[in-house]
Amino acid sequence: MLDKEHPGLYNEVAFSEDDEMGYKIMERRKELKEQYKQMKPPMGIYIVRCEKQKKCFIETHKNIKSRINSIRLKLLTGTHPNKELQKEWTQEGEEMFVIEVLESLNYDPDESKTDYTEDLELLELIWEEKLTKEGFEFYKARL
Repeated sequence: MLDKEHPGLYNEVAFSEDDEMGYKIMERRKELKEQYKQMKPPMGIYIVRCEKQKKCFIETHKNIKSRINSIRLKLLTGTHPNKELQKEWTQEGEEMFVIEVLESLNYDPDESKTDYTEDLELLELIWEEKLTKEGFEFYKARL
């Protein structure tokens, strides 16, 4: 802690301005790490669907924005684990596909719940049923 009566002193030890700056940087990093831990990324379900056919791939995730970016990159680089989807993406081209969030899942307001795995699984089942009724087929291999 900075000694108010003796600027540049921490716990009765003198520090240079560089040391003081280093201390401030370390404290700021701690603050940012704590803020990151408190963040609540959007979670939910997304779809990758082919415009040409009524075929789709759906998946739930706890950080949906990050997951969509990851999936798009894998599809663009030809490394998506769903080989059937990857093959059609490569043949038809990115412009024939839509990637979008179907539904977001809200966090509990009282913050007592921390595991949303079951909620996300239920959300996926609901959307599978809904899309099947709408005539969609699913890319067979799942992640």
